[in-house]
Amino acid sequence: MIARIRSTAQHWTRAVPVLAVVLLILVWGRTLPGVLVGLVTLFLAGSVLAAVHHAEVIAHRVGEPFGSLVLAVAVTIIEVALVVTLMADGGDKSAALARDTVFAAVMITCNGIVGLCLLVGALRRRVAIFNPEGTGAALATVSTLAGLSLVLPSFTTSGTGAQFSTPQLIFAALASLVLYGLFVTTQTVRHRDYFLAPVTQTGDVLDSDHAEPPSRRTALISLGHLALALIAVVGLAKAVSPAIEAGVAAAGLPSSVVGVVIALLVLLPETIAAVRAARRGRIQTSLNLGLGSAMASIGLTIPAVATASVWLPGPLVLGLGPTHMVLLALTVAAGTLTVIPGRATPLQGGVHLTLFAGYIVLALSP
Repeated sequence: MIARIRSTAQHWTRAVPVLAVVLLILVWGRTLPGVLVGLVTLFLAGSVLAAVHHAEVIAHRVGEPFGSLVLAVAVTIIEVALVVTLMADGGDKSAALARDTVFAAVMITCNGIVGLCLLVGALRRRVAIFNPEGTGAALATVSTLAGLSLVLPSFTTSGTGAQFSTPQLIFAALASLVLYGLFVTTQTVRHRDYFLAPVTQTGDVLDSDHAEPPSRRTALISLGHLALALIAVVGLAKAVSPAIEAGVAAAGLPSSVVGVVIALLVLLPETIAAVRAARRGRIQTSLNLGLGSAMASIGLTIPAVATASVWLPGPLVLGLGPTHMVLLALTVAAGTLTVIPGRATPLQGGVHLTLFAGYIVLALSP
């Protein structure tokens, strides 16, 4: 019976991404009626679940922290393509889309994903234990990247409004790439042990985590289906984006809500994967996914939109407003105090989730 269930899961997770890409080709560039919007949304959800499955297969094959890195980078590359495409289509009205999406990704990952995983892990095992060296390094890198890319533009004087001048934008792009490259090297080569579960957590790992790794062929097949699933997620999200924008406008909500919705859709696979890992007691894997996604979002999106700004028709607004700066400062402060002990109770998870809820409320009602 178990083998039959696994076989069924394997078949649908391979079929859905292919069908979703076919559907994407059929609806690309067309105005969708209500029925098609529902169908696209259904395949969008299926692609998200398939992406999570294939990411877990790859992670089991390559081990941590490479598994978390694969999903974070793959999702972010597709996110960058979506943001640049929407900015190219939107002109001046999408000038702040990159800022809104990147900041939403930071708040979703550093507060939503991290808070939810700490809460789930602490409730199941009283205390969520993780490695403070690796988690602290990730948080410090995210904080620096966010400050350089999203805060400084609001205070510079050579640019117009909350925009960088050309030399400043080049510096921000290069700094993002260099810091992200240094972090990946630290995570995967020089100090890989900092991003693995601490020794005291080994006894909490479920037996399923010690199952035989999948074969190289299975992992490569999953890698291909993961790529298809992520392309489908972002492509179908773009297909329904006019409906999202129309719904946001009809509800009288700020245009920045579009960036929040995009970030929520794109980060859904990582959110599900992180929560699943937390339920199994793999808190370090959850934090690697959450903070790694935040870092990849800034470290890859800012250089990409900086390069694309050469030919994009509208301006590139990156600076945050005062409200969002306060939220970012609270996130960094709370994250630092959470990371230092290397363990967390449900209280720390609740703190981060409260900050995330505050961000959502202020996004809907500035």
